[in-house]
Parts: sequence; structure tokens; C-alpha cells
Amino acid sequence: MVKELTVYGTYAENCYFFIDDATKSGFIIDPGAQAGEIYDIVMRNGWHIEKILLTHGHFDHMGAAEQLRTALTTPVYIYPADARYLTDTRLNLSASSGHAVTVPHYEELYDGETIRLKAHSGFYLKVIHTPGHTPGSVTFYSPEEHVAFVGDTLYEHGPGLTNFPGGNRAELEHSIIDKVLTLPPDTVLLSGHSSPITVADERRLLL
Repeated sequence: MVKELTVYGTYAENCYFFIDDATKSGFIIDPGAQAGEIYDIVMRNGWHIEKILLTHGHFDHMGAAEQLRTALTTPVYIYPADARYLTDTRLNLSASSGHAVTVPHYEELYDGETIRLKAHSGFYLKVIHTPGHTPGSVTFYSPEEHVAFVGDTLYEHGPGLTNFPGGNRAELEHSIIDKVLTLPPDTVLLSGHSSPITVADERRLLL
């Protein structure tokens, strides 16, 4: 099950719950703000969150991560190339937003890794390194559920931005064309700041 929650900090951002119906265990992806609201949803539904997963290190995608890590006693995971974003307020853009956001405690995940639930090993996400928006941006892909959490790599209306520290347009184009748009056509792309769109529809828009 995928549940989307739009959270409101400096910017509106789509946070996702990826939950196994059978065990009520799962992951939170990109908790950008409103830690209390996210926590209340978890408690009301009786979910057990095994991991907090970040598609990249910008503050609007991880602003609630440290509070939730503590409240849920759940580790936060990020790709190594973006790890420094979690403690550098200039890189994660929170310094320019008027309030500093950091996540000092985190674990690392890697390209090609399969992130499985302890409660149900058949429920998993594949990590695909999709740099460009940031050096360590990743996509979390579920072949079974036909969804991919793409962060800010691309939106329903086109590619993500590359004008922030560490952004690279050529890398982003490679990530989109060779890694995201090669996923099965019925895969639903879930981004940080737009509505869902299938790979097939995104291909028609961009290629």
C-alpha cells in the first residue's frame, strides 16, 4: 500500500508511506515537514516503520526525519554522496530558508541494494542511483507494486531542477532517460512535488 501525505514546511512536499498490508510494517519516504502529523498517522494506523528513506538530502524532503527517527526509534537512510547534505545547511538549502535543518544520525544505502522488510522479506524496494538533482539522488522502485519514488529527479511536467549546489544537467538527463524511463511502462512515478504519472506517459512527454 502507498499512502501519500502532502506536508507543508517552507514548501509543500509529498511524503509517502509504503506499507505492507499483511504485517502493517513498512517505510516512510521523504518526511519533509510536520513530524507530528506523520507520527500521528503512523500511530492511528498501528503501523511499524522499519526505516525512513530519503531520495536526496534537500531539507524539504528530510525536515522531519530527525524528529521521527527519535520518536519511532527508526533509522534514517541516504545515499553516501548526499550524506554531507544532512549536516550542511548550505547544501541542504535550509540556511537560505531561514531555519537550519540537520539530520546528524543516519545510515547509508547503495545503488542496486534491495531494501526488504524484516517483517516480510517479499516486500521490498530496489535502490537506483539517479544523480543530477543532487549527486546522491536515488529512486526507490517496487516491481511488485509497480511504483517508483523518484524524489525530485523528475515530475509529471518534466525534469527536476539542477541549479542548486551539486546539480548536474547532463547527469540528470542520463538518470531520467537510461534509468527511470526504462522501467516498465505501467510503473507509476511518485515525485516530491507533482501528481503521479506513468512511465509510458512521461516518455511521451519527454522523448
